[in-house]
Amino acid sequence: MNLRLPAAERRRQLLDHALTVFAVNDFHATSMNDIAEAAGVTKPVLYQHFTSKRQLFLELLEDVGARLAARIAEATRTAATAHQQVTQGFAAYFGFVAEERNAYQLLFGGGARRDAEFAEAARRVEEQLAQSIAALIDAGLDPEHRRVLAFAIIGIAEGTSRHWIHADLDLDPDRLAREVADLAWAGLRGVHRID
Repeated sequence: MNLRLPAAERRRQLLDHALTVFAVNDFHATSMNDIAEAAGVTKPVLYQHFTSKRQLFLELLEDVGARLAARIAEATRTAATAHQQVTQGFAAYFGFVAEERNAYQLLFGGGARRDAEFAEAARRVEEQLAQSIAALIDAGLDPEHRRVLAFAIIGIAEGTSRHWIHADLDLDPDRLAREVADLAWAGLRGVHRID
């Protein structure tokens, strides 16, 4: 028996089930029937919340991006020093990859990047992350220089995560965060204003 949930809870449930189904089958091989069945609802219920599979997938990309950004923001907010911000930011990112691998791969995997609209949604997530990170870089730099450095930091995290996932490595996310943060911190400490 399917319980009647408040709209926000039902939408959250549908997003969670859609994430699992899309992670297994990818976008093109997944049908709205597959998602409805996984969520234990009828297809009309699914369509009450999402007008199309594409709209559902786009909302899912935004949702995953928002959860990743919130996790990093919370981790860096509690840091006492700039070095701790870097370390805790990477720890939050790699913790997300470890705990929510399907979500991470949905957002940053190749499948989303092959569709222009999905790639744009992933780019907006990267832009949001870069804005958050750039705001933390305090070295007397102009805003565009901080933004470039923020994208470089994201690139380090994404590249490391892709290697971790594709090589199927058994890594401790906290240790990985400390190792990568050491590299990033050494680089950030050497940054100076270029006139």
